[in-house]
Amino acid sequence: MPSVPPPSAPPPLGALRPSPLVEQAADRLRARITDGHWPVGTRLPGETTLAKELGVGRSTVREALRALAGAGLVRPRQGAGVFVIATAPAADWPTRLRRAAVTEVYEVRTAVEVHAARLAARRRTPADVTALQAALAARRAAAAADDTVFVAADLALHETVVAAAHNPLLASLFADFAPALRTGLTELLALLPLREADPNPHDDTHAALVLAIADGDEEGAVAALTRELTGTLALLGAGHPFGGPAE
Repeated sequence: MPSVPPPSAPPPLGALRPSPLVEQAADRLRARITDGHWPVGTRLPGETTLAKELGVGRSTVREALRALAGAGLVRPRQGAGVFVIATAPAADWPTRLRRAAVTEVYEVRTAVEVHAARLAARRRTPADVTALQAALAARRAAAAADDTVFVAADLALHETVVAAAHNPLLASLFADFAPALRTGLTELLALLPLREADPNPHDDTHAALVLAIADGDEEGAVAALTRELTGTLALLGAGHPFGGPAE
């Protein structure tokens, strides 16, 4: 039987290149955002409307919107459409990776500290309240110092909240997590100019947290801490998969 020659190797795929139409569509849409025609918070017209205005297909518009989302200019909201979230492209990729890492730290903070705040409001002692008030005062005093000192004071206050929960395992978990948290807080201040306008950011929520724990208000303590952590997560702008925009 004659031997069958092996199938020839397929030709190399070669580097993929974006469609020129997609590039042009993305450029047109980006220009409307960067020139202020669509300010932050604006809901973009639907795919059909944009496709008609640009003279392209909906698939081209969809890919252009994906490109804008990747640049950090727009974000889809399920069932609501695509909204402008920034008028300048997002930072370079290394910075975006740093943001993602800090976001993960804050997600763990939410899981650990919110429960600790509830327990602290339930179990605090007069000595705990005194320690919390002293930690809050120290955080305020550290507002005049550099980021390293301020982060240490902020972390000390949160550690005092966890200690007031009187759960040794929770305290141990927080202690193990503290180095990552310290790094995350320092990275956060490097990524977001939180202390430029206010050298003592979130002072109101920290004061509300201490007061709620002192008063034994579990829901108030949870609400104050959740407001701080989720607000920071929103500023970090954690990435979400981009889906098709609503019409």
